[in-house]
Amino acid sequence: MSAPTTHRSAEEIGRTEQGPRPLPELGDQRAAADLSSVDTVLANGLRVIAVRRSSVPLVEVRLRIPFGDPASSSVGSTHAARAEVLANTVLTGTATRSRVAVDTELALVGGELDAVVDPERLAFSGNALVSGLDTVLDVLRDALTGATYPVEEVERERARLVERIRLARSQPNVIAREALQRHLYGDHPFAKEMPEAEEVAEVGRDDVLALHAAAVLPRGSVLVVVGDIEPDAAVRAVEGALGGWTGEGTAVSLSPLPEVRGGDVLLVHRAGAVQSQIRLAGRGLVRTDPRYPALQVANLVFGGFFSSRLVENIREDKGYTYSARSHPEFTPEGAAILVDADTASEVTAAALLETRYELGRLGLVPPSESEVDTARRYAIGSLLTATSSQGGLASFLVNLAALGLDIEWFAGHPARLAAVTVEQVAAAALEFFAPSAFTGVLVGDAELLAPQLRSLGGVSLP
Repeated sequence: MSAPTTHRSAEEIGRTEQGPRPLPELGDQRAAADLSSVDTVLANGLRVIAVRRSSVPLVEVRLRIPFGDPASSSVGSTHAARAEVLANTVLTGTATRSRVAVDTELALVGGELDAVVDPERLAFSGNALVSGLDTVLDVLRDALTGATYPVEEVERERARLVERIRLARSQPNVIAREALQRHLYGDHPFAKEMPEAEEVAEVGRDDVLALHAAAVLPRGSVLVVVGDIEPDAAVRAVEGALGGWTGEGTAVSLSPLPEVRGGDVLLVHRAGAVQSQIRLAGRGLVRTDPRYPALQVANLVFGGFFSSRLVENIREDKGYTYSARSHPEFTPEGAAILVDADTASEVTAAALLETRYELGRLGLVPPSESEVDTARRYAIGSLLTATSSQGGLASFLVNLAALGLDIEWFAGHPARLAAVTVEQVAAAALEFFAPSAFTGVLVGDAELLAPQLRSLGGVSLP
């Protein structure tokens, strides 16, 4: 007979101490210590990272191809439009497989394979039963070396893309993101995360074929395999499938971005908006900087998780927003700290004021030992959780590789976080979180917001 369930009364719940709850103790923090791996470069220039993780009899494959414009570095080029159509049609047919054949072969091994693109890279993501690794790699090889981009598939996907882009550009978060990117980086190609619908509508099959020949290159690309397979065997499988993938030159990486500098927040008018999007940005650090672990912890204390100061202030205490957060964004050879909050128009100025207050307070009232310990344990736990699955580990490692890091960095990062001192976090908070170090955009109805923002200061009005 089971024990009776005990419930707390409303009176008992009402006596519960308010504020963030302490995090549970961490378990095993070894991260990658027990993972066997191989990291090598094939004769064609493709870097291959193979890792054994035998939790389930599956295998995950990630391929990252740097995908800057091989012909131009200008944001005014149509590269983004051509790249978007390419990513949506590269798996729709080859000289030996139709779209249906691709899907059928993958399904027979419990697998799938997808492609996406952004300003930095063309990425393929696939998985299958371990016995299906050769099939996934062969389908990938066929797409990389023999994609035919059937006219009807290009036309169909192009029409879908045009509609999706037009719909996306009506969304407040997209408007805010694009405004922030332009404000920070101007005409740099990194700022153009979404092509214009009109540019996409002009892309034809010949455009996509030409881009594929010029930009889908092995040299400079990285392929990661994670699963219940011996790393050496995985590398041999990759070499057997992709060793014949060749091309002239090296895949094009984006040039470094200008450093983020503090300044006024730009008010972007969105007529009739009842909510505002606050998007701030400050200078960050690359992961290889010895100060990065301390900055990571400082960011968490500020706004990086639910028990942070920013969330406690503008969400829990004042109710200005349902969601507020800060997080690092890693850019070509650099990094930024981003702060996001969506608020009702009537409290937008107050929310911006409180956000600036918390930025300043982080440096002047440094994080306590308790705050640092909680944030540190959250950082370590989040890393272990995010990489606990084969897919999570594969995605994390391919992103690390793009930043010039390897599995050894991953294995050592929990120890670096554990070694961070309160004094180091305080120094990072003082250096990187001063309100004057941030700039950004605020999207909302300027007619409603301008009077309060004008009195607040530090905002450029339209």
